Amino acid sequence: MVSRRLIWSAVFLLVLSLLVGYGSAFTNAVTGGTEFRLKELGTVIDVIALVSTRHYFQPVSTMELIKGYVASGTINGMLSRALDDPYTRHMDPAAYENMINNTTGVYGGIGIVVGMQEEGLTVVAPIKGTPGERAGLRPNDRIIAIDGKETTFMTLDEAVSIMRGEENTPIDLTIRRGEEILEIHIVRELINVESVTEAEIIDSEYQIGYIQVTNFSDRTYTELVEALERLDNQGMRALILDLRNNPGGTLNAALLVADEFVKDAPLVYLEDRDGNRLPFMAEAAGTREPMPIVVLINGSSASASEIVAGALRDNDLAVLVGTTTFGKGLVQSLYPLRDGSALTITEQGYLTSGGHNINGQGITPDIIVEVTPEEEEAIYLGTAEYDAQLEKGLEVLRSQLGV
Repeated sequence: MVSRRLIWSAVFLLVLSLLVGYGSAFTNAVTGGTEFRLKELGTVIDVIALVSTRHYFQPVSTMELIKGYVASGTINGMLSRALDDPYTRHMDPAAYENMINNTTGVYGGIGIVVGMQEEGLTVVAPIKGTPGERAGLRPNDRIIAIDGKETTFMTLDEAVSIMRGEENTPIDLTIRRGEEILEIHIVRELINVESVTEAEIIDSEYQIGYIQVTNFSDRTYTELVEALERLDNQGMRALILDLRNNPGGTLNAALLVADEFVKDAPLVYLEDRDGNRLPFMAEAAGTREPMPIVVLINGSSASASEIVAGALRDNDLAVLVGTTTFGKGLVQSLYPLRDGSALTITEQGYLTSGGHNINGQGITPDIIVEVTPEEEEAIYLGTAEYDAQLEKGLEVLRSQLGV
């Protein structure tokens, strides 16, 4: 195997050869005004070496990466030109700090989940009880400007880093909602994002518990265990685990949650670029005694949510109700870089506990219950008069429990 030092050296020599071959085009790409950005060039070399040697599902040409940087002048421009993978991306130091804050669940901001769609920067969902929700932001709102700066050419990480900030500081968003343009003024707060937002006995006759998990972070497992203990003490006999609109989070959080229910079986398989599969096995110690479980899922249930739903279904521990999940079966590794920035790179794929590849396909529920976009939004906001997916879940558990 070629050593990493040799790979770095080879990339550096290729960059220097392009400096000579492309002349002014390359010089413009790596200069800031008249000053040569050697520090950024070092980061570019690090990124090229990592991506060309470690990317999971797509063969990557070092030359194509270098040409992409020459053409775009940015690292993310290089990655978007050379890869068909939106999850491999470079984060500047501020964006990297924001991502670390995400895993702890505490940060200064407005409390919205955003993503990039064909139409541009889009609100996936406002987090309940946050400034973003109180200001009236809604799923599918298009953010076309932040503090007057157009978002057309922003990366997702750049947009997030601008919207984050110290509490009690203002921010103005320009929103397109259908044909309407809205100006929304928001004051940032300290966002303390709980993973378990609801936990209650939802049917006192059958003693059916309900737990909603909205994300997977460092605090998820502890919050879930505490919620389960409270419901157990109230005599819970069956459980609805609501993972709808849960975009995922850390792999470790998903494994801890799945391990709470699964015994002596793989929780997930990780697959490397050579097709080698590594199972993450459940531990028998601490596993809950089986009880009837329904997991609610929809098209916004992704990544860690799919790992948990797949593990419970593949081991005959739960019935899945709702609509097909998002289908993100890729795992990113995080590489901090020397300049304080970081690279997330798709380094592995995952298969569910039963060995199913869901990337780009999602998990189809055992019982499909469709709802309209308007109903889905009302369910998310807690304003729905009727939740067909929840009611079907209750029906399934009642039939299992009997009278």
